[in-house]
Amino acid sequence: MGQRFYRLELKAAENAYVSVTALPKADAVVSYADGIEVSVQDSDGNNCSPLDAEEARFGSSESPRPITSTAARRVGTGEKSCMGAGTYYVLVERTRSSGTVRSATAREDWDLELHVASEPVLRKDGATVPPRSWNSASPVPPSGARVLREAGTSFNDARGLEKGVWGAGIEPGETLFYRVPVDWGQQLSVAAELGSSTGRGAGTGATGIGPDRDRGYVSSALVTALHNPVRARVEDSDTAYDGKQKSSSLDPLPPVAYENRFALTDEVAAMRFAGWYYVSVHLSPDVAEKFGEAPLDLTLRVDVDGSPRPGPAYAGSPRPADDFGVSERDTEAAQRGETAAAGDGAGGGGGGRDDELIAVIAVGGIGTGVVLLGILGVWTLVARRRAGAAARFGPPQERF
Repeated sequence: MGQRFYRLELKAAENAYVSVTALPKADAVVSYADGIEVSVQDSDGNNCSPLDAEEARFGSSESPRPITSTAARRVGTGEKSCMGAGTYYVLVERTRSSGTVRSATAREDWDLELHVASEPVLRKDGATVPPRSWNSASPVPPSGARVLREAGTSFNDARGLEKGVWGAGIEPGETLFYRVPVDWGQQLSVAAELGSSTGRGAGTGATGIGPDRDRGYVSSALVTALHNPVRARVEDSDTAYDGKQKSSSLDPLPPVAYENRFALTDEVAAMRFAGWYYVSVHLSPDVAEKFGEAPLDLTLRVDVDGSPRPGPAYAGSPRPADDFGVSERDTEAAQRGETAAAGDGAGGGGGGRDDELIAVIAVGGIGTGVVLLGILGVWTLVARRRAGAAARFGPPQERF
């Protein structure tokens, strides 16, 4: 079925963020409006998020790739619903149009990744308005020769980057993941460039290479997305491709500040945490038909401006502890291009981070399509359709 419910046990004084990443197969058929919707609800079925639910769609690219939706239960000044300790529920739904839940049986099953993070409240109430001014001018991207750095394939193995010019080859249909540490008070900017093509695809009626550059056109060929430390979307951009080199930059973003969460615009509000910010770049599989299957050169120009500032005075410890800050180890990991698995000594960003994990349990008796997941021993759970998975995650017909 097209729904999943999970139970979330929360304390009174913590913000909880639940992100769900849908992972369709590379040959899956998806449309503009296909996507997922995630909401956190109280025991009476009331939605906790200010916008009721967060939705992610494949959009104009109509290309199968990882898409992520994040919902939250927030506490503090101005919050009136979902207060107090107790049991809350996470609802994940597949959608095909605005607010319309669709049956998952009509198309391929999707794998899911779940990530949960807990942020404590402040020791003392602070400002409830975002910073009034910041440098919103378009940043000047870093220049110089690019340094090749292999990318990851998901949030869990995203490769670390620091300020500089970075590159890799990207194949049609592929999604590359990187991560950048951004501390309190620092301002991040990202620009992506796709190199020119020398090949011709089957769809052009020609093969081989040559100087002809009027060989086709792919709209939304390159999709660049930025997500914050709890994997909530910050912003994204897409770029058409006609075989010539193309560039795309994310809009200017404010320096990271706790008070950004009170902003009216989603992009500013998302810059509310220090920590690892994730950059994903997807190349449409349609590029192969027009320009061949050979990898294209990808260049990322990453700038982190400003000196780190002291963070907020939390009334407890975030969980996972290293999701909400930048340590010296994080800086070194970015310099060396490490993944979370390499830096933490465990796959998926789990193992050894925190002994007191939030319990996320799939429950029965509410809605349909429930999968038994058990208590998480790591922060990221991957519900895979693999041999032997039925014993751990429930019967095959319960796949999402």
